[in-house]
Amino acid sequence: MPSSTTTFEAAPTSTSFNWRALFGWRRVRTVAIICVLMSLLFSVNWNPQAYERLVMRVFGIGLVVLLAFGVFEQWPRRLPKWLARWALQVAAVGVVVPITVFFIYKLSTPAGAPVFWANTDRLNGFMTLTFSGMLLAPWVALTALLRQREAKVEEQAIDFELERSEMARQALDARMRLLTAQAQPHFLFNTLANVQALVEAGSPRAPQLLQSLTSYLRAAVPRLDGSANTLGQELELVRAYLELMQMRMPDRLAFDLHIASGVHLLRCPPMTLLTLVENAVQHGIDPSEEGGRIDVSAELLNSGQCRLTVTDTGVGLQATGRGLGTGLAALRERLHWAYGGSATLDLSEVEPHGVRVRIEFSIEPI
Repeated sequence: MPSSTTTFEAAPTSTSFNWRALFGWRRVRTVAIICVLMSLLFSVNWNPQAYERLVMRVFGIGLVVLLAFGVFEQWPRRLPKWLARWALQVAAVGVVVPITVFFIYKLSTPAGAPVFWANTDRLNGFMTLTFSGMLLAPWVALTALLRQREAKVEEQAIDFELERSEMARQALDARMRLLTAQAQPHFLFNTLANVQALVEAGSPRAPQLLQSLTSYLRAAVPRLDGSANTLGQELELVRAYLELMQMRMPDRLAFDLHIASGVHLLRCPPMTLLTLVENAVQHGIDPSEEGGRIDVSAELLNSGQCRLTVTDTGVGLQATGRGLGTGLAALRERLHWAYGGSATLDLSEVEPHGVRVRIEFSIEPI
């Protein structure tokens, strides 16, 4: 004969019986409310002298039903696959009602008195409590199970949303760090190339420039790895960089910073202003024979935004054919990841020659 196997439903994950869950506050409260309502309903046709015993019996039945619901929620630990736990719980609360009512009436029968089913009034009370309980208890249990299922689904949805948000935040942070890492060597190599040019030309300013570069990098490099700077830190880097470039070409570069009060503590993606200023030096001032001027401004707008502007009087867009180069394109993407659609980067030409780059983003204090 072919062998038969019985498959079982997985047991609850807990290895010990959870007694606290058996009499949870919400369950006890719900059962108490139902018992009170049932007692008031039965009191209409019940003997007033026996009303106190009625209340005790109703609450006793409710307590046993609650106990059965909670016990079969956790026991047995494994069930046959064909038997759902919710069906076992509903069936259990329906079965314990007549058994409980029977024992209540049996034990409450005085010694020497006839059995309760021989007394018409007591038999009617037994039948009323039994059939009312058997009709009501399974529906209450089924409703409770449905609400538990809905609550579990909502909890899982919240956990999933939190996990998804955390993963999105981690992906955004990783993307920001990648874009920042791409900008770091671009800036450092350009600066070192400027120093190399002075050394090869035998300029007497080369040692002083190297010393200034060392001091600058000692302060700047630790900040470049951060996922977010303050605008005050960014302005310090910009000033140090422009002073460094001014030492390299003292007769061809002038600069000024116009900083409004209250902007130093605003959040700013690392190397935002530095990228704009470096782009102005490399593509605007360097190619110009007479050099030029760079003006950097940071101001607060009434619309709740911050505006950063870098203006140079270099050769301009048409002389170099420059648009959004690699540095500015990467900066625009970093701004998008940091601020979403609330940040803008605009490039325009300045008369008679030069370029203005303007960034606007929503104010986000640190």
